[in-house]
Amino acid sequence: MRTRRYGDAGQAFPIYITMVAGLLFLALAYFAVGQAAMNRNGAQTAADAAALAAAQDTRDKLAGEWLEKVLDPALWDDIFNGRGAALDGCGRANQFAAHNDAEVRSCGQGPRPLSYEVDVQSSEPVGKSIVPGTENQYAEASAIAVIESRCSFEFPAVNAPADALPTLDCSGQKWILKPDDLADLPAPEDLFDVHLAD
Repeated sequence: MRTRRYGDAGQAFPIYITMVAGLLFLALAYFAVGQAAMNRNGAQTAADAAALAAAQDTRDKLAGEWLEKVLDPALWDDIFNGRGAALDGCGRANQFAAHNDAEVRSCGQGPRPLSYEVDVQSSEPVGKSIVPGTENQYAEASAIAVIESRCSFEFPAVNAPADALPTLDCSGQKWILKPDDLADLPAPEDLFDVHLAD
């Protein structure tokens, strides 16, 4: 009986080795999936940052244009609605993508008039894993950032002084502008909201 018991123990050893090998394979597979997901998340972060940077660059230019023409309220509506705005913020998108270890594949106007759509690719490949070909695979991601006016305004009453400026209402905060005292003006982030599209 004792010899047979040792024989049974010997038969269990290959099963044990097979189970350990299977668990090791699963661990490596989970590692490969996690590595790919991390690379994808990094690319998405780079795409988000690049799109937001491009939109913020254009927002700052629109705000600067409003400051230059603050004494000509007839032009405010065009500025707040981005009519004729130059969407040339892709240089900033390239910089922010590079800061996040990615490169911009395409950058341009998104689905809305005042928006950017940016596609990026990670600078580093996924890396070697048990999945063949991953050493040459690069994560890709895209993002859309939108610029929206936060402000509305009403022209002064008919009997107001000729040089009176409209009262600016930016998301509930009112700015009473005086032509002879323009020291306290809204900042770009007061005038325009920049956010990622849903």
